[in-house]
Order: sequence, then C-alpha cells, then structure tokens
Amino acid sequence: MPVRNEYPDRPVPAVSALVFRAGEVLLVKRRDEPSRGLWGPPGGSVEVGETVEQAAARETLEETGVSVRPVRVVGTFDIVARDDAGRVQWHYVLIAVLCEPAAGEPFPASDAENARFLPLSELGEYELTPAARELLERVARGRSP
Repeated sequence: MPVRNEYPDRPVPAVSALVFRAGEVLLVKRRDEPSRGLWGPPGGSVEVGETVEQAAARETLEETGVSVRPVRVVGTFDIVARDDAGRVQWHYVLIAVLCEPAAGEPFPASDAENARFLPLSELGEYELTPAARELLERVARGRSP
C-alpha cells in the first residue's frame, strides 16, 4: 500500500524550514521515505488552509520541538523521484522558508529519527540530499556571520 503522497496525481506543495543559529543549522535525519536516513531541514506538506510560513513553523515544532519565527521565503525547488518503471513515485514542490529559532532544543519527534543543530562547517560529514545541501550552502553564504 503506498504511503501518503507516494505516486501522486499532482505535485505536492511542501515546506523546508531553514533555521540557523550561531554558525549552525537545524537538521533532522529522516525516519520515513522519501529520503529515509538522510539529513535535511525540518519540513513537510502544507496542509489545507495554512500558509507556507505556518506550515514551516508547525513542521519544525512537530519534528524537533523547536519553536521558530518564519522570516521569509528564500527559494523553491522540486524533488521528483521515479521508480524503476519510470513512474513518478514522489513529486514535492518545496518552498524554503528562512526561520529564526524562538525556543526549545531539538529532540526528534514525528517522522524524524534524529534532530540537532549541526555546525555549517561540518555539513560535509553528513549525508544530505543534493538539493538540501545546495540550498543550505546558498542560503548560508548569503547570511551575515
């Protein structure tokens, strides 16, 4: 039986919350597909009736226990994965939202296997999706120290 959002009939709108703190970024290690076992920013599907900012704050709190204040949308990208037969198995349109941490320390919850603030200088030591790595590096370069 397919899991939620697998083999969609249209792209799924989703958010990715980019939460920076003193040279670190909040990341989660995914417990579920897609991206099981990979590190990336907290995020997930936008629910009916909520804004992307609300979705970013909700998903971050659900996955990590960290409360955030959304600042602005900093980019969008697609995640499209096909199965061995060439059918689209996953298609997310991710909206990246820059957020400021407000309260709490990371603790894995929801669909996260692990959650923590990781030093930006150590991102190369973690297995991230190429899209997440590119986005984090681009946004981190544009931030003031």
